[in-house]
Amino acid sequence: MNCPKCDKELNEKMYRGIQVDSCSTCEGMWLDCEELDELEDKVFDKDELKGTTIFRTFPTDLKCPRCGKQMKKFNYRYYDLELDYCEGQHGFWLDKGEEKRVLELMQEEAKKMARKFNLEENWVKTLRRLKTKDFFSKLKDLFR
Repeated sequence: MNCPKCDKELNEKMYRGIQVDSCSTCEGMWLDCEELDELEDKVFDKDELKGTTIFRTFPTDLKCPRCGKQMKKFNYRYYDLELDYCEGQHGFWLDKGEEKRVLELMQEEAKKMARKFNLEENWVKTLRRLKTKDFFSKLKDLFR
């Protein structure tokens, strides 16, 4: 399989415990569909909370290293990161450094979700405190 950027042969390597196809010339990497999910799961493994992967697609000049068809670019999960993918679901092309950006974005998402759940939990506790008889008695006393 050859690199869609520089047409050099891709080499298999381990990246964060995932076997990926990498280009030693341009330093990009090819991730099969499930490998992108595995990469994201290294920092945020709640798939049901991640949202849509592919948003706003448009053509690119790159060809899929598996099937040779023209790939598309997309905005990764509504962020300003543009990745390339094969519409035949063969995988994703990540240019040099984009794999690190994916991890950063997933870390941010994990922090946002943890904060959201913490805020919701605190709000529920506040509502429960407001429902206590003692609170209402104090509130009534303020208006007497």
